[in-house]
Amino acid sequence: MTTTVQVLDTRKSRYSHKVALITGASDHGIGGAIAKRLANEGAAVALASRTEPKRLLEQLQRRHLPFEYLSCDITCEEQVRAAVAACLSRFGALDVLVNNAGIEHVRRLADLDDAEMAKIIDTNLVGSIRMTRAALPHLRSPGGVIVNVSSALSLAGCAGFSVYSASKAGLNGFTQSLAWELAPRGLRVVAVAPGVVLTNMSAKFYWEQSSPNAVNKLRESHPLDVGLASDVAAAVSFLASDEARWITGVTLPLGWAPSLPLPTDEYMAEETNHRVTEKR
Repeated sequence: MTTTVQVLDTRKSRYSHKVALITGASDHGIGGAIAKRLANEGAAVALASRTEPKRLLEQLQRRHLPFEYLSCDITCEEQVRAAVAACLSRFGALDVLVNNAGIEHVRRLADLDDAEMAKIIDTNLVGSIRMTRAALPHLRSPGGVIVNVSSALSLAGCAGFSVYSASKAGLNGFTQSLAWELAPRGLRVVAVAPGVVLTNMSAKFYWEQSSPNAVNKLRESHPLDVGLASDVAAAVSFLASDEARWITGVTLPLGWAPSLPLPTDEYMAEETNHRVTEKR
């Protein structure tokens, strides 16, 4: 006798009737990939960033997916509150907050001044806290989810990233403590910590400006090779969904683990040439 098992793919409707607010959504970066993934799975998406992601918005519009662009600098309290208010005005609810906006400023500590350090901390850590605080009263309870986009460098050190790593490690601690604080309300808080993710901007640096030896060492530290923005989006989509209802307070490494060495000697000699990357 043959038994047929029908497997239902619920991903297309995973976020039906849900609203997600995503910071730092750009045309080709992680935030944009998360926005497209959640929208394709049924969510209405509010995209908060300093620069309007015109290509991303055109893609969503062509597919008749519900979206709203919100001009917002997460280092500004007034703009953060206005963005949350605009999201609620447009969609009437908020189910998922994705804190993705950030800045990667690569420079040795001795070369960083107070203004640069403050900018990194205020964007990567305080900005996410600021956005969470503004959104918190409006998150669906129970069932609301906060996803923080951290970094593999929050779990292991690498020369040139000292302040950046500290800002992302702080985000991990924020995730853990806030998860306990919000659990009685049925709210979850999780984070992802990606290794190297190839976007248009990072690919130009890692592949075109680094030596072959540095690139090989970098890839060797990722057992499944470096990732894509869509890989991060897939993890966020699962963690923010009802399928992950029993998961909170964790920071999930993506593509890399703390037990794997980072190529600090070979790679960072080239990396610390004052590179600044923003996803705001």
